[in-house]
Amino acid sequence: MTNKELFEALKMFDKEKNIPMEYMLAQIQKAIEIACKSYYGGNENVVFKADPEKCTLDVKLVKTVVDEVDDPNFEVTLEEAQQINKRKRFAVGDEIEVPLDPKRLGRIAVSSARNVIRQGIRAGEKGQSLLEFQSKLGEIVTASVERIDAKSGAATIMIGKSQAMLPKQEQIGLPDLKEGDLVKVYIADVKDNERGPHAIISRSHPGFVRRLFEKEVPEIFDGVVEIKAVSREAGSRTKMAVASNNPDVDAIGACIGPKGARVNAIVSELGGEKIDIIIYSDDPKEYISSALSPASVVGVDIIDEETKSCKATVPDDQLSLAIGNKGQNARLAARLTGWRIDIRPESGFYGEDEDDEPAKTEEPAEETAEVTTEETTEE
Repeated sequence: MTNKELFEALKMFDKEKNIPMEYMLAQIQKAIEIACKSYYGGNENVVFKADPEKCTLDVKLVKTVVDEVDDPNFEVTLEEAQQINKRKRFAVGDEIEVPLDPKRLGRIAVSSARNVIRQGIRAGEKGQSLLEFQSKLGEIVTASVERIDAKSGAATIMIGKSQAMLPKQEQIGLPDLKEGDLVKVYIADVKDNERGPHAIISRSHPGFVRRLFEKEVPEIFDGVVEIKAVSREAGSRTKMAVASNNPDVDAIGACIGPKGARVNAIVSELGGEKIDIIIYSDDPKEYISSALSPASVVGVDIIDEETKSCKATVPDDQLSLAIGNKGQNARLAARLTGWRIDIRPESGFYGEDEDDEPAKTEEPAEETAEVTTEETTEE
């Protein structure tokens, strides 16, 4: 391979794999140093100069000028030095850069150099994948489906030039996923281990809903409307709390959009997942009451602010609605607000005494909820 072919190959590498030419040249220099150390008895004092514009590559091995050579790998005589560089006057003890032809290096040395370059390429690809994933952490990206595992249903997707795995349980809203499809996924985390960097991608993460609303609702993107918290049971229901930083802007109305267009677009992306949007309040009583919607709440009594426990009283005919199917509504409200909610009927059927068993108590999950609202999409 000529120098010109080498630099053209490096430019192609830069373009196709996003591995900078400077990085690859550094790997080539490292490989030559290792090869020289092996071939020249430990001498790795190499001067490496590369000019991509002129397609020139200059490699020299540094030796010391001596009267009598004891080790030719490290030394040259004064006469040899003058023949190598006739334009300079040398004295014993000077150092001289001896031109080196990498092609003359031994087979073992060249093999070692190739291994170093291969390792450098793998490390470069790994580094580029890590940077690509990290730059998108906490964001929604559109990825293409490369293949689907027939047994597990997991999809291998391409995010830019890097691969990631979308498990079957994360394919919410994508019932008929197939190769070639474009899908939206949320980069929830980035891991780097012995197998290399990989992104933890999700469509069930609360952050996925948050980012969908930020993209769909200009008022959220501009900061006029703020998402305060999100609580989600992916594929079934989400509660989101919002607040307006402008008294003239209705936070819930902005999220729903004209004739429900904005929220319906998100519901469609999530495969029909119900979304309750409530108004956030700094008053925990108001906030908890709103979080239990669509049920009406007669009142909220704070039992212990330190442990964040409270009792919510609802009309008898609203008890099932407040609790929800299999306790879902109460559970999401607790996660959303961060409060332990004891739900009781207004009639006191279960008794007013604190020692009596409550109708339903829900505790907030350890994970932080990220959004909440006061109106609901159609059941």
